[in-house]
Amino acid sequence: MSPRPPDVVSADAPALLRTPFIRQRWGGLAFAHWRVEPERVAPLLPPGTRPDVHDGSTWVGLIPFELSGSAFGPLPAVPWAGTFLETNVRLYSVDDLGRRGVVFRTLEAQKLLPVTAARAGLGLPYRWASMSRRRSGGAVEYASRRHGPGDRPSSRLAVRPLADEVVADPLADFLTGRWGMHVARGGRTRFWPNHHPRWPLRRASLEHLDDELVAWCGLPGVTDRAPDSLLWSDGVETVFAPPGGRWERP
Repeated sequence: MSPRPPDVVSADAPALLRTPFIRQRWGGLAFAHWRVEPERVAPLLPPGTRPDVHDGSTWVGLIPFELSGSAFGPLPAVPWAGTFLETNVRLYSVDDLGRRGVVFRTLEAQKLLPVTAARAGLGLPYRWASMSRRRSGGAVEYASRRHGPGDRPSSRLAVRPLADEVVADPLADFLTGRWGMHVARGGRTRFWPNHHPRWPLRRASLEHLDDELVAWCGLPGVTDRAPDSLLWSDGVETVFAPPGGRWERP
């Protein structure tokens, strides 16, 4: 059976067909993105997916933020361990059913308990890191350095959120209107759908960049230059549903 064409890019989430069982808030996000040739990214994606392309390029994202209010099923939010800083490196994927998503190459996180739980329970490539966030004169700086033996890549990104809002921007919609993640586990690639309100987005200017994570993830040289797109969001409340089936737009 031939692959279906990719679903239409939309800034609005499709309806979920299954009951959500993970709830989170993502806050204070810096979306730094670079153009990358699709052939460089293809070997880094899980089976059954291919690079998703906008304007002839696929993209790699470096995204630091604060994750808070983690909760599972009907349970209340997890205290203390459910709030932490995270920096992820993500790629843009589409599968044979046309579902557009993201593939996480790494998710550096500040607290060991959620790192261990997400790796074991969800098969996500979380890694424990020392992280900080500092605000000064309107700029926001995120810094990260991985714990443990072996390679300990670091990342430092400082941005200044600007006043101008981003509305009806095709590239911004492509990069942020992502309604699921492709996760490889046990020889299978599954699609975990998510849902949240439309992103409140603003432009941002670059203050500082010194990153080793993207190169560690298999794309050396990409972050030697300034991002091709730099956005900021104050954040959204989001939910994830279990994998299986397709979602539909209302």
